[in-house]
Amino acid sequence: MSEGWTLGTASGPIPAQVPGCVHVDLLAAGLIEDPYLDANELGVAWVGREDWRYTTVLPAPPDGFERTDLVFDGLDTVAAVELDGAVLGRTRNMHRSYRFDVTGRAGAALSVLFTSAYTEAEGLRETLGARPNAYPEPFNFIRKMACSFGWDWGPTLVTAGLWREVRLESWSTARLAAVRPLVTVEGTTGRVEAHLDLERTESGAGRELLVTVEVGGRSSTTTATGAAAVAVLEVPGPALWWPRGYGEQPLHTCTVTLSDGGTVLDRWERRIGFRTVELDQAKDAHGTAFTLKVNGTPVFARGVNWIPDDALPVRVTPERYRHRLTQAADAGVDLVRVWGGGIYEDRAFYDVCDELGLLVWQDFPFACAAYPEERPLRGEIEAEARENVVRLAPHPSLVLWNGNNENLWGFRDWDWEEDLAGDSWGEGYYLGLLPRIVAELDPTRPYSPGSPWSGSWDHHPNDPAHGPSHSWDVWNRRDYDAYLEDVPRFAAEFGWQAPPAFATVRASISDEPLTASSPGMLHHQKAADGNGKLDRGLAHHFTEPAAFDDWHYLTQVNQARAIATGVAHWRSHWPVCAGTVVWQLNDCWPVTSWAAIDGNARPKPLYFELRRLYADRLLTFQTRDGARVLAVDNQSPEPWEGTALVRRLLADGAEAGAGELPFAVPPRSVALLPLPAGLATIKDPVREFLVADAEGLRDVVLGCEDKDFAYPPADLAFALKPGDGALEIVITAGSFVRDLLVQADRLGERAEADRGLATLLPGESVTVTVTGLGGADVDEAAVRSAVFSVNAAEGASRP
Repeated sequence: MSEGWTLGTASGPIPAQVPGCVHVDLLAAGLIEDPYLDANELGVAWVGREDWRYTTVLPAPPDGFERTDLVFDGLDTVAAVELDGAVLGRTRNMHRSYRFDVTGRAGAALSVLFTSAYTEAEGLRETLGARPNAYPEPFNFIRKMACSFGWDWGPTLVTAGLWREVRLESWSTARLAAVRPLVTVEGTTGRVEAHLDLERTESGAGRELLVTVEVGGRSSTTTATGAAAVAVLEVPGPALWWPRGYGEQPLHTCTVTLSDGGTVLDRWERRIGFRTVELDQAKDAHGTAFTLKVNGTPVFARGVNWIPDDALPVRVTPERYRHRLTQAADAGVDLVRVWGGGIYEDRAFYDVCDELGLLVWQDFPFACAAYPEERPLRGEIEAEARENVVRLAPHPSLVLWNGNNENLWGFRDWDWEEDLAGDSWGEGYYLGLLPRIVAELDPTRPYSPGSPWSGSWDHHPNDPAHGPSHSWDVWNRRDYDAYLEDVPRFAAEFGWQAPPAFATVRASISDEPLTASSPGMLHHQKAADGNGKLDRGLAHHFTEPAAFDDWHYLTQVNQARAIATGVAHWRSHWPVCAGTVVWQLNDCWPVTSWAAIDGNARPKPLYFELRRLYADRLLTFQTRDGARVLAVDNQSPEPWEGTALVRRLLADGAEAGAGELPFAVPPRSVALLPLPAGLATIKDPVREFLVADAEGLRDVVLGCEDKDFAYPPADLAFALKPGDGALEIVITAGSFVRDLLVQADRLGERAEADRGLATLLPGESVTVTVTGLGGADVDEAAVRSAVFSVNAAEGASRP
């Protein structure tokens, strides 16, 4: 039922896209400006305050069925569904599906009247009493994507509409109302325990029906006479599903068939994977562990946080999910946390994660606020949780249910206790309702009450020694060197901001002149004092940039270095630290944010730095007991043996000392190599630096901050090699060049480079392949104008 819908507006009905939302339809009709450009977001704020009506005619179903249902996979959010003017049902939850009996109503006028989400949320707030909230909008009083109401990286675009599929389903006798496969492995035998809910017509009441579950050519049958049944199938020796980097991801088609005397009544089909998952939360000398184990193997989680990929989520297609998640996998990511201020994503998201071996940590949709536990919210939350736990159960990639984002922490640290004055605030959901639902419906997966959470109120909720923790003093108040002060058991959130790619800035902001604080740039910076934090972060390390281009480049460098500082340090402490989940992978619009991939899908330098940091093998300088060491980190399944070359060099490239450090590191292990006496200390901090190399891996440490270092001019030679659909740029350094970057999008709107920051010693070369130029003739002068380095940004000559 995607065709024939209209949306009522003040100027008359306009065509409506279904699935879709009001903003998409108004944009298509030319009735609003693109809210992602300049400050247009402010001009469309009225859309979220209006009520809206979608209309169509109910089509005729196929003949020969007893029952026809009108099914909405998602209504956003508060709606009355009407047939010929009579109310068929009412909804108030974006995260649920709805089904209505419309048997014999073909040709009826179907309307869906949406009440403004503000009206619903503000009305409930008035009725139930205010609750603390990290943002001014009342998103905690409605079961809707919280970040619709704006966030510190997102616009305020309060949507409404039929945001997921609408269809007619016709059936007779009985149908499979829900299928919940519990997939486990016991020894070498896989087990599928399919729990079924059946809905019957009057003629099907009490009738004995046959249920068949089939996987890989094996099948098992049982009979059902009531509203529920369980069918069990054992599969000997199934190939196990593993996270990427730990093994393969075999997926098996699981089919459940409901039949009556040889006639198939209904069929359900999904792909499943055989694997075990557990969460190790053992007490030890360091505190309380938080380590995921898949098939009994402990995993160091190389993770990213995921937000809705578009502020208008109806625009996220299966192809877009695949592209973004493939970008993550290509960067070495093996875990994606679906953050609690968004949505339960579409099936296409989890299907791709299943295929790519990306572990999914799924938050329930609660974030940064106190949530009332009174009705109607409590009933909505229970129904929503039950439906989505069942809906996502088939996916082997899903390994953890998490109760909320930062709400337990907020209760303790954000002055909520006094404000609540005895009111409910959500604790009953996270410590009571949700774990009971998971234990009942999905006992194959672990549940954690929140992130951060230390396991009980005996510890501070954000104690890094106990469970998952969030590190936001760094960025908000402290420089990124402060990451080195802690070893969290699991770093579930930490991040540093940077602007998007230059082409993304120019496509979304028309400011002339363009500066870091021009009106459009400030509108596309949603964090409190975001630019101030960016500038203070730069001031620790760099000279204040004189021009926008240098500010843009250096803030992106600083973002990459900040994340590298945390990830490399924490990774070197495996297995005490069992994971890092960077905030964040993606953006929902063009904005200055913590993302590695900007709102127009362009990778920032951070993305490529993640590719280095999340590779199986990593080589970094670290500190232990006040002494510098070389951390040789091997998260691969094979031993790593080799020799690291460590040199102390002068700014002009001359060698002041060198040594070879042989190493042999077992799989999934870290070795710490002491540095020889002549290399452990930098004697002239302004002119000396350390560099370590092994098998193409490199780490560099200066003796002082960049702003104080005696950088030579960036002496670069270029060779351009056009090829089939690509341009190879070979850059050779005649001097020490720090964090060389080719901003390919300056060469063409669709141009992309295959690598990010590179540090070169005199005589070394790097090849950067640029695609997406579309046959444009790019000369050396154009390339030079798109090349940046710290040398140049710090006042040495431009390349």
